[in-house]
Amino acid sequence: MDDLDIEEASDEEVEQMTAAEALAMVEKAWLNEKFSPELLAHKQDLVDVMLDQLNDMEKNISRAKKGDLKVSIHKMEIDRIRYVLASYLRIRLEKIEKFVHHLLEEEAELGEDVPSRMSPEELQHAKNFAANMETLFNDVVLRHMPRNLKKLEGSKVAKSPNQDSYVFLRVQEQVDQVMVDAAADQGDEAIDLEKGSQHIMRYRVVAPLITNDAVTLI
Repeated sequence: MDDLDIEEASDEEVEQMTAAEALAMVEKAWLNEKFSPELLAHKQDLVDVMLDQLNDMEKNISRAKKGDLKVSIHKMEIDRIRYVLASYLRIRLEKIEKFVHHLLEEEAELGEDVPSRMSPEELQHAKNFAANMETLFNDVVLRHMPRNLKKLEGSKVAKSPNQDSYVFLRVQEQVDQVMVDAAADQGDEAIDLEKGSQHIMRYRVVAPLITNDAVTLI
């Protein structure tokens, strides 16, 4: 193999590694979102990368010979990736609609330099959903109520995620001195989370560790 061939092979390996890493990150985001009680920060950039990868894969398949076993394998992989992406987006949409008032109140309190949990498209959907729900509630319920009860306050009907629910997790990076619940008469205690270990803990305790990728929900 001459120098040109070596360089081309290296570029291909880098491209494949990048795609594999992007897919691994999407799958991790999917599992975290699936098992987290709250809406996590959106990963729209990763979703867009994987959609571009899927388009490239489908173009390659269209140019492949019919009957090639590799085509069937690649189609199965495409279906798997599409399922992960669709499930990830569907789970987020369900959480947005479930906690819409809570999320919009949180959004209104964000500082200029604080990123939103929702993508621009998700935020617009949340606003539209809240407005439609308010219109429906007014038309179906409030118009039949006494005048002093006809105002719907989002803060009073906002449903919040249960931060004290328990989650399973796998440690990706060593984390020392994590404060966890101990026996009722002993208060909290600090433990070290060793890389590769698995635990069940309150979500409130590990939420910051999910954000910095120190742990992954399973």
